Amino acid sequence: MGFVTKLALFFTCLPISTVESNVLQYFYTATSGVSNISKIVSVEKLNGMDMDFFESLLQRYGPRQTWMDPVDQEYWHSKTMEHFVTVMESFNVTGGVHTIQRMCGCMWDDETGITDCYDQYNYDGQVVLRLTKRQMRWTACVAETVPTMNKWNNNSADLARLERFLTHECTDRLKKYVQYGDRVLWRKVTPDVSVYLSNSSSAVCHATGFYPEAVNITWKRDGAEMQEDVDVGETLPNEDETFQKRVVLTVSPEERKKFKFTCEVAHQSGEPISRTLAEVNEHLGIIVGCVIAALLGVVVTIVCVWRKKKDH
Repeated sequence: MGFVTKLALFFTCLPISTVESNVLQYFYTATSGVSNISKIVSVEKLNGMDMDFFESLLQRYGPRQTWMDPVDQEYWHSKTMEHFVTVMESFNVTGGVHTIQRMCGCMWDDETGITDCYDQYNYDGQVVLRLTKRQMRWTACVAETVPTMNKWNNNSADLARLERFLTHECTDRLKKYVQYGDRVLWRKVTPDVSVYLSNSSSAVCHATGFYPEAVNITWKRDGAEMQEDVDVGETLPNEDETFQKRVVLTVSPEERKKFKFTCEVAHQSGEPISRTLAEVNEHLGIIVGCVIAALLGVVVTIVCVWRKKKDH
């Protein structure tokens, strides 16, 4: 292959530029040379957020969002796998660990109405084939995939189905997601933060009811962030589709008297929220005492009523 041809392939296969718009993407990934892994794993993402996944070895499909209806993508999984084999054959792979990935999707600017789409194949991290939307033709980005490019470009039925998917089905699905997302996916709910002692040597910072999922919880001692003696829990879903998370700090009673311990919760819904453990400790006895007194009062009342009824 001459220098001019190689240069043309280079410029043709530069990464596509993206504007600030809504993006629906599909990632299909397969790895050869490794046992006990899925033949193909796919993930659907909306503006970077995981929407659903498919794992071919165990035939597992699961929507990441509870409001999503499962979509039958059997054709696209089988077609992608078929293409993966063709691309692998282009490089005469005989052994070793190799990764091949397909990335495709569509874009929609909800202000201008402009739409776009893309489809490309990567081999070991390098773009090897890319679809040119205007002509709806494949372009080889490396010499090895030129025969594959010619084969795919000669299949008019596959090209027509691919065009229908990228320019219509994908875009319609994207618009539906965005319209729903305006009400649900991109809402911002401030976390409810509480700090309490779970035992004499453990303090808990608990944030709950927040949305979206990303949150950063840190314990500080006299204003300095602590890296040790901190156990960060997983972010867990609530029944109302918000999230909760707790971070446990190991701290002795002597340390609590000597230093000021503060939990800070940072979330995109607003300014960071701080709760001081010392404040909780000062009022803990009063709060517990009031609760116990209230419970005892209820118990006494019930006993008195019961005895009166028994006497009568």
